[in-house]
Amino acid sequence: MKKSNIIFKIDLDEKNIPDNIAWEASDTGNNPMPTKAIACSVWDDKKQNTLRIDLWTKEMRVDEMDRFFVDTLGGLSQTILNATGDKFLSGELVNLCERFVEYLEKKNYGQPS
Repeated sequence: MKKSNIIFKIDLDEKNIPDNIAWEASDTGNNPMPTKAIACSVWDDKKQNTLRIDLWTKEMRVDEMDRFFVDTLGGLSQTILNATGDKFLSGELVNLCERFVEYLEKKNYGQPS
């Protein structure tokens, strides 16, 4: 069986706030890739709930964080469709993301359609 490792490396300041975040995967040659934020969800089968790790650096701007959240939700809509075939849940997430994009465009965060 093939195995793959995904590693997050986080440098913290004296107040335990991320200064730098990088990730690497064994399938990509273990080359650390810098990023400003991660959102990781892990299903805990024993407790039947989701464990989350959400980190971002001080350099992450609010407009970037807004777009990161919307992109993450949009990706989850495709994940729901692929994993469960539930077109309703997937479509509702798409609709929600479209409303968020309109909101962000009004704030001048996004690129106009």
